[in-house]
Amino acid sequence: MPAYKAPLDDIRFILNELIDASALTALPGYAEATPEAVDSILDEAAKICEEVLFPLNQSGDAEGCVYDRSAVRTPKGFKEAYQTFRQGGWTGLSCNQAFGGQGLPLLLNFVIDEMVCSANMSLGMYPGLSHGAYNAIEKHANDSLKKLYLPKLVDGTWTGTMCLTEPQCGTDLGLVRTKAEPQPDGSFKITGTKIFISAGEHDLAENIIHLVLARLPDAPAGTKGISLFLVPKYVPKADGKIGARNAMMCGSIEHKMGIKASATCTMNFDGATGWLIGTPNKGMSAMFTMMNEARLAVGLQGLGLAEVAYQNALAYAKDRLQGRALTGVKCPDKPADPLIVHPDVRRNLLTMKALTEGSRALAFWVGRELDIEAKHGDEKTRAEAADFVALMTPIIKSFLTDVGSDVANLGVQIYGGHGYIRDHGMEQYVRDARITQIYEGANGIQALDLVGRKMSEDYGRLMRRFFHPVAAFLKAEKDNAALADMLPYFMSAFGKLQITTMTVAMRGVGNADEAAAAASDYLRLFALVAVGFMWLKMAKVAAAKKPSAGERAGFYEAKLKTARFYFAKILPQANALNIAILAGSKTIMDMPVEGF
Repeated sequence: MPAYKAPLDDIRFILNELIDASALTALPGYAEATPEAVDSILDEAAKICEEVLFPLNQSGDAEGCVYDRSAVRTPKGFKEAYQTFRQGGWTGLSCNQAFGGQGLPLLLNFVIDEMVCSANMSLGMYPGLSHGAYNAIEKHANDSLKKLYLPKLVDGTWTGTMCLTEPQCGTDLGLVRTKAEPQPDGSFKITGTKIFISAGEHDLAENIIHLVLARLPDAPAGTKGISLFLVPKYVPKADGKIGARNAMMCGSIEHKMGIKASATCTMNFDGATGWLIGTPNKGMSAMFTMMNEARLAVGLQGLGLAEVAYQNALAYAKDRLQGRALTGVKCPDKPADPLIVHPDVRRNLLTMKALTEGSRALAFWVGRELDIEAKHGDEKTRAEAADFVALMTPIIKSFLTDVGSDVANLGVQIYGGHGYIRDHGMEQYVRDARITQIYEGANGIQALDLVGRKMSEDYGRLMRRFFHPVAAFLKAEKDNAALADMLPYFMSAFGKLQITTMTVAMRGVGNADEAAAAASDYLRLFALVAVGFMWLKMAKVAAAKKPSAGERAGFYEAKLKTARFYFAKILPQANALNIAILAGSKTIMDMPVEGF
């Protein structure tokens, strides 16, 4: 049976010693988010994740969701667990206090999202999608819609979805056909079919609020003619109580490879009543509020799965007796040595550990900048934080989900044949992780976003939000003896990233295929350097703290050894990526279709 323990030591190290999350208390509305208060919240979050959500993960996967005449039943125990989660205030942690939220930092939401995804990714998707719907409504809807819908989304009584794609669309939302017909009372009749709608129908909440992309009668073609509408399952009365059932139904649910306890629905809208959110024909900009948050949230799903996969693989490697160490018997009192004595097993474990902990540091850095973007009093500082978040969003979504999948697969490898068997739980993490690389914009789309939009925006303005802090750090720490064996690896990779950035940008101007062909390799190179930057910063902190750390010295020593492994064994991948990027698009684009 798998196990999960929230990695609070590592989380607190990043929050308190690496990114100084306590500085957020100086931002408007965050005065109560002191380290002591955050510690208490983290303890409670760990408790609900370990004791309430995690025990349902395997059983929920085995049972899955059940579809019966347009209704969807979630697995046994999910309703009760969701109510416990909701009643604990977790659905409104970072929401506006004006609508019943607690107004705590978005960074704290990031941290808890990771724990939830480690414990039970499927169950966590229901409140996770609601938070995205909350954000879109708060930022773009009129006051009457906010007043009616947001308090219920905040307290979790109602949940939310986003209804984007259709059978003929895929990622190309310009092909959306769902219609929105204006009504005399200011509402709209929504007609069409949406597919792959996570949490589109379920039995956890009394109402489900769908945010639906649709076209007005006179809308222009393509994405410029898409509007966003709020379409509730039950149309609420003026006092907020549940009213009549809207003209929609769940036509089916998908039978999936993973996240089986999260209902993925086909939703049929047959003249359902809805209300416009934002400006007509500007629905994509409003929906991107939800989509960008969802992309960061999916990155955290990858991180959460990597953490729980690593924990279980480590425990198995310590307990499972298999062969003898090549350098001599390590456990003479036992019939064999544990797996962890073997170099290849250790290589896998260190790869899992280095990628997971480095990705966590990068994600939490982005989470901190989200709060600065939202709350800082200086306009220039807010703009710079927004640029950084925009730049890192495709990297967090793509790289952290790749990490989740890679780490889960390495976990199966460590278990050997037992990893392939359902009882041990590891194969579920592989299946659950695979979808994270696809939905909310497949990882190839994220790479295209990075090179096609983020790289070129305002002559590289967004890129400077990463390059400049890195250059400043390297200048300040060039003589730091504690980093002497790591800096050469990093400086080499950082230099390659700078060169390839200019090369891809210049080639892409003349031939868009050049940038597109390099995109995925470029994103991975950027991500490896970004994680390497976080390992440099973590190593600096660990080296400074270790001499006076007492019993905690082992924690810091492990950080330093993991950092050295990352720079020696993982970051050199930058060399191969650099070669592949500079090779250009010719070998990709020269093949005629008939040659495949």
